[in-house]
Amino acid sequence: MQLPTSARVVTPDLVINGTVQVDGDRIAAITESEAEPTGWIIPGFIDIHCHGGNGATYTTGDADQARTAAAFHLRHGTTTTMASLVSSPFDLMLSATKAFRPLVEEGVLAGIHFEGPYLSDARCGAQNPAALRDPDVKEIDQLIEAGAGTVKMMTIAPERDGAIEAIEYLSVQGVIASIGHTDASFEVTQAAIAAGATAATHVFNGMRPFNHRDPGPIPALLDDPRVVCEFIPDPVHLHPGTLAFATHASCAPWAVLVTDAMSATGMPDGDYDLGGLKVRVAEGAARLADDGSIAGSVITMDDGFRNAVELAGIEIPMVSQMASGTPAELLGLTDVGQISPGMRADLLVYSEDLKLQGVMRAGEWIER
Repeated sequence: MQLPTSARVVTPDLVINGTVQVDGDRIAAITESEAEPTGWIIPGFIDIHCHGGNGATYTTGDADQARTAAAFHLRHGTTTTMASLVSSPFDLMLSATKAFRPLVEEGVLAGIHFEGPYLSDARCGAQNPAALRDPDVKEIDQLIEAGAGTVKMMTIAPERDGAIEAIEYLSVQGVIASIGHTDASFEVTQAAIAAGATAATHVFNGMRPFNHRDPGPIPALLDDPRVVCEFIPDPVHLHPGTLAFATHASCAPWAVLVTDAMSATGMPDGDYDLGGLKVRVAEGAARLADDGSIAGSVITMDDGFRNAVELAGIEIPMVSQMASGTPAELLGLTDVGQISPGMRADLLVYSEDLKLQGVMRAGEWIER
C-alpha cells in the first residue's frame, strides 16, 4: 500500500491538503497538493485504557495473550497501547508487571494501567468486589520497582483510606494517578487533584452522578485544567450528546478517547470472563451476567473514532487530538501522537466515508 498523494493531513496546527513523506521509521515532511483530497491521513491511535481483544486479555498477566490483544488492536489503528488490568490480588499484579516489562521494553506495549484494586465498593461496576481494598504505598512501591518504568498509570478512588497519600506518592514517582470508580464528593475530588491526580478514568461511568446541590466528582474533573478526562465513545457507555457536551466542556487538549475494550472485542456474542466475573456480550454491549452492570466495551479505537465523528458530531481534527495527541502528552511520549517531521511514522489512512484503509506503524504497513 502507498500513502495517498492528496489527502486531508491532520497536523497539530491545521489540516493540510497533501501527503506525508516517510523516511525509514520517521516522518520526513508534509507536502501540499492542489489536487482534490481523496481521504484523510491522521496519527495512529493511542489507547491508554484497554483490557484486551480478539479473545485475549491483559487482565491475567499472560504475555502471549498480551501480544495477541496488542496485535489485534494494532490492525484496527491503535499504534500505541497500554495494558489495563482490573482489580486483582497483589500477587497477580506483581506477576503481570514482571511479565509485561519485556513487552514494554520491546515496544509491544506502552506500559501498564492498574484499574484498581483501590476503588469504591459503591462504584465498583464490573470490578471484582472481593479484590477491592485500601491503597497501600508499600504495595505500590513494589510494583513500581518491579516494573522499572512499566507501571504508567493507576486508577484510585480518592475517598478510600490512604488514597491521598498514595496519589501523592504516585505523583512523585512519575506514575499517573487517575481518579475513577469513585463515590467521592466534589471537595474530596479537589483534594485528590491538589495531591497530584492528573487523569480521570472513563468519566461519568463508575462515578457518583452529578447533582446540582451535591456535584460529586464529575464537575471537579471536567473543570480542572490539570486533569485529562477519559471518555468511552460508544453509545453503551455515553449518549452521543453527553460525549459532545463533555468534549466541549473539557476541550480536546484535556480529553482522551479510550476503548475500555475487553477480550470479547472482535469476537462473537457469548459468555466471557473479566477479572473472575462472568460477562455476557450481546448486541454490542458487555454486561455482568449476574446484575447487568456494564463490563467494559467491545469497540476498537477505529470504532470509537467513527462514533465520535458520526454520532456525536465532533470535528475530525478534534477527535484526532483526543485519540492521539492528548494521550501522548499525558503519557509523556514525545515521538508519537502527531503528524510532524521527525515523529515516528504512525499513520492511519481513512477514506472519505471514514473507513480505515491502512495502518502504518514506524514506517511499515500493518497486515490487516
